[in-house]
Amino acid sequence: MSEHADPHDADSQDGHASEAHGTPSPTPVVGAIALVVALYVGSLGLGLPQAGTETIVEAAHHGGSHADEHHDESHGEAAHGEESHSEEADHTEDHSDDHADDDHADDHASGDHGGHGAHEPLKAPPLWTVTPFVLLLLSIAVLPLIPATEHWWESNASRFKVAAGLGLLTLLYYGFLHETPIDGHWPAHYVSEPSAGFNVGEVQTILENAVLQEFIPFIVLLFSLYTISGGVRISGDLQANPMTNAIFMAVGGLLASFIGTTGAAMLLIRPLLETNQERKHVVHTVVFFIFIVCNCGGCLLPIGDPPLFLGYLRGVDFFWTLALWKPWLMCNGLLLVVYLLLDELVYYRRETEADITRDIRQIRALKFQGLSVNGPLLLGVVAAVALLDPSKTIPGTDWHPWMYLREIVQLSLVGLSLYLGSHKVRVENSFNYHAILEVAALFSGIFICMQPALQILGVQGSQLGIDTPMEFFWITGGLSSVLDNAPTYVVFFETARTLASPEGSTLVAGVEETRLVAISLGAVFLGAMTYIGNGPNFMVKAIAEKSGVKMPSFFGYMLYSFVLLLPVLGFVAWRTFAQGG
Repeated sequence: MSEHADPHDADSQDGHASEAHGTPSPTPVVGAIALVVALYVGSLGLGLPQAGTETIVEAAHHGGSHADEHHDESHGEAAHGEESHSEEADHTEDHSDDHADDDHADDHASGDHGGHGAHEPLKAPPLWTVTPFVLLLLSIAVLPLIPATEHWWESNASRFKVAAGLGLLTLLYYGFLHETPIDGHWPAHYVSEPSAGFNVGEVQTILENAVLQEFIPFIVLLFSLYTISGGVRISGDLQANPMTNAIFMAVGGLLASFIGTTGAAMLLIRPLLETNQERKHVVHTVVFFIFIVCNCGGCLLPIGDPPLFLGYLRGVDFFWTLALWKPWLMCNGLLLVVYLLLDELVYYRRETEADITRDIRQIRALKFQGLSVNGPLLLGVVAAVALLDPSKTIPGTDWHPWMYLREIVQLSLVGLSLYLGSHKVRVENSFNYHAILEVAALFSGIFICMQPALQILGVQGSQLGIDTPMEFFWITGGLSSVLDNAPTYVVFFETARTLASPEGSTLVAGVEETRLVAISLGAVFLGAMTYIGNGPNFMVKAIAEKSGVKMPSFFGYMLYSFVLLLPVLGFVAWRTFAQGG
């Protein structure tokens, strides 16, 4: 390890918000959140969120037809996207075997933007319409590696230009070239018909599916976990032996499921680096931290990893993922054992006696700052996601929460964190919004560009030949390694929905349960195979490099993952699916 630079010097001297340096003042963000909350309160006076909730509840109770009629009446009034997931879950559980049939659309014939009383059967868009989606994912993977574009791509404005431009191409296809009905899901299921001239209705449907159903709840959750956890600082310098580092990772792997992989990674990477600042061999420790805390630890709750949250929005029960505890424990336990053996037998023995002595002499107890304020707020985010689902009543009551209430509560908790928490702690954490803005810039385009792929899979998914859980695990996971794991999860979730299920099998949100287990584990676990598999991977790499750790290149990291991670995942997959473990 090169000389350990102080990661906070530049940031603590710069009080201005910038994209890469400095901790911004909380005042503008708190003001923006207060404005959003005020607008929501005003919309309650007009009855708009209540109307949206009525649509979702009616859809859940009547299998979609009444909801489709209500959609035409209140389409411009209801203002939230993800709540349609419960109706979809009920619908697909009742009719999962019908998804691949040509009369698939006949089950939902009431609502349409085009004004027709009946519609043609749904047809898949041509395969070339996924080109913008593929180009965007390739841009994320390749542009940071090309010297000519590396610096340009570091700007979130540049990322947004690429994402928005490719998203616009997708919208233009639906506006001018698509000539058959498409599925809409906001605020409940309906079918949108094409119209003469420019297809305003179908463009609107795509935007509703992408932005109101997917992007808003997704980015609000990540923003909440990222910002609140940024107000907690753990500092100190423990003895940097193998067991200490393993304990850091074990705690992070557990926290990842409850405050998100992003939250856990941002909370623990800095104290881990401070603890190891006297050691010269640290790269493997950061790599295992990425394996466990940034990825494999986050599969027990939907807030743990973005793919699982998108599954939750599609109807997977909030606590269903707790059933993944056996593969979670097996995977993370084996990784910790491998790390302990590797560090004890190889790397720790390479440290000089002088460095080990210096490490012991500079031990400082861990110090926790900001936890008393932000700890309860993080728990509040978990409670909001679990309880404020408008398709379900709050336990012990007969009241369905209003649409948007879950996101408004999360944003309010962020506002409290920024207002009540210590700004000094955020400065010491080098906190800024660059990483979450990067996610927002890219995913605003990803969710639009992947709509043709989802429409294709909704019609033709059963023809891909992917059937067994083992196939779903490796194909979902393999693509999650080189693409972002959240959209990859969605693609194969929708594919699995189209497949017939064996008699007597259990369905979860319209997906046969063992297939859903495979898709979930593949997306979460194999997102650790590359830097681009999951958002926190690159964030941790950047923080480590800023602290003086010379991290491996993109392909250098893959050498670690293929040699150390892949055998563990292969064993976990074999025990979980081939052996029924």
